[in-house]
Amino acid sequence: MPSIPHARALFSSFDAQATSRRAAMSAMLFMLASCGGGGGSGGGFLPLPPPAAPAPAAKLHAVGGTVSGLLGTGLVLQNNAGDDLAVAANGSFSFATQLADGASYAVTVKSQPQLRTLVCTVSNGSGKIAGAAIGNVAVHCAAPPARFAYVANFLSMDVSGYTLDAATGTLVPMAVPTYSVGAEPNAITVDPTGRFAYVPHPNAHSVSGYTIDAATGALTPMAVPTVATGTEPTSVAVHPTGRFAYMTDAALDTVSAYAIDAATGTLSPVPGSPVATGRSPSFITVDPTGRFAYAVNAVSSNVSAYTIDAATGALTAVPGPAVSSGPNPYGVTVDPTGRFAYVADTGDYTLSAYAIDTTTGALRPLATPTVTSGKTPYSIAVDPTGRFAYAANLDVNNLAAFTIDAVSGMLSPMAVPTVPTDNQPAAVVVDPTGRFAYAANAMSSNVSAYSIDSGTGALSPMAAPTVPAGSGPQSIAFAR
Repeated sequence: MPSIPHARALFSSFDAQATSRRAAMSAMLFMLASCGGGGGSGGGFLPLPPPAAPAPAAKLHAVGGTVSGLLGTGLVLQNNAGDDLAVAANGSFSFATQLADGASYAVTVKSQPQLRTLVCTVSNGSGKIAGAAIGNVAVHCAAPPARFAYVANFLSMDVSGYTLDAATGTLVPMAVPTYSVGAEPNAITVDPTGRFAYVPHPNAHSVSGYTIDAATGALTPMAVPTVATGTEPTSVAVHPTGRFAYMTDAALDTVSAYAIDAATGTLSPVPGSPVATGRSPSFITVDPTGRFAYAVNAVSSNVSAYTIDAATGALTAVPGPAVSSGPNPYGVTVDPTGRFAYVADTGDYTLSAYAIDTTTGALRPLATPTVTSGKTPYSIAVDPTGRFAYAANLDVNNLAAFTIDAVSGMLSPMAVPTVPTDNQPAAVVVDPTGRFAYAANAMSSNVSAYSIDSGTGALSPMAAPTVPAGSGPQSIAFAR
């Protein structure tokens, strides 16, 4: 057994070693606490990092623009082949689906308007979103340019066919320049799709139908080449949807409605047809919206107005008496807005002007109801912008030119009020682009051709001022 002094020395050694170990442990704990970030509670343990902030939501932007020139319904736009938007009026539009920055957009026309007289095209339609909404997509609707023209020749009993030079307006005879159509064709009308043509024969009591070759414009008789009509068919108008046709009968004082077979062009009478007109209807037109029709009556000197059933094509007379015109009206047209109608009065050498009630179709004479045209105005046409009108004065061999007031619809003679034609212009037309005008000269058997000044509407004869037609040309029609 160790002695007491020796034991004290041993215990003192143990105690010194323990003290040293305790000091080392304390230093270690202090260091750990210092590494914990100081000032926090929790006995020196390292804290968890704070949670990450949520990513900001992606900013979305609208895609839209404006529509102009539209009439009627049926237009459907599409973005990126999936976001459909039906458009029924001119003005601004915006797709329902918005897109994030950097996303692509591509606006196209999915469905064209039901009125086949119009084709809508898109400009500024594609790109990428770059931090802002897209509002400059432009959709413009207009009649497509004509590629072919046809002239009905009453005396030679045929139709002259032409290709139309889009740059110059020159009419070039087709490879087959004339098509025999039978007894005394009084007029020719082409449907808005450019696939079918119709020719009334007053002395044969029928209307003949033709298909139009899309590549060459050549006419081919339909499988059912003629349809019996009343006694004296004088004119044919085709509805802007291309589904219906209307024909006046000067002997029976009626207008007949027909349904058009979309595949063959064959005409079938619409139930409830014909309906009464005034005495000796000479011409009929359908307004650009396809809701109303107007027939001028040469003997009773008035205008019959009708509403059109959109589903069946049936005509219903607008309530009230037929509105008076000047004596012996032979031509009628409606401006492209559907707000004004104009009638060529052969008996007193005037043009009658009317406002159209866009709800009922009723006609109301303008504050200045007539304007002097020239001797025997036989036909009248309005350009596609609705700013200019032209009348063919049969017995003084000229075209009278007018500007149209956009608010009132009233006609004012241009600075150069008339331009010469050849002998006895029986019809005047303006091409769908509004750049060219043509007059069918009945006694000189040719067509006069003019360029239209886009600012003033003034007519200038083309470099080749006339092109030959058959004998006794009465009517001109275009096909796209």
